[in-house]
Amino acid sequence: MRRGVTIVFHLARADNGVIGVDGGLPWHLPADLKRFKAATMGRPMVMGRKTFESFPAPLPGRRHIVLTRDRGWSAPAAEVAHTPDEALALAGPGEVAVIGGAEVFALFLDRADRVELTEVHTTPAGDAVVPAFDGWREVSREDHEGVDGRPAYSFVTLER
Repeated sequence: MRRGVTIVFHLARADNGVIGVDGGLPWHLPADLKRFKAATMGRPMVMGRKTFESFPAPLPGRRHIVLTRDRGWSAPAAEVAHTPDEALALAGPGEVAVIGGAEVFALFLDRADRVELTEVHTTPAGDAVVPAFDGWREVSREDHEGVDGRPAYSFVTLER
């Protein structure tokens, strides 16, 4: 934690590192969506433009800080930042949820304090990939079986 800011990654990642395909998730896990909502509610969320544009509408109860290189981009309910430092300044003190995509996770990796990870036990094709979190310490794990054709998954918390 630095200067009163705690940076927490929130993501679902397949066993092969895939986090997305064609601007969406390659799986539908209601429990993961419920966990994400509970963990991010009331917090500023930092995301890339493509992640923001993948939502059907802004997510209620959360601030949407959108990191983009496009100086002319804007959207209703989006607070625009052009650098990680600008995004953190907009977020202010407290816990900041970094929610993707892959480029945004890479930009914040050296600053992150915790990872709230859903390990999705499948190996889908995808075009957005995040490497494994090597060197992080697992502090909790909750395993879930696959049901109704959905893959098995694990809720994992990692800390530095």
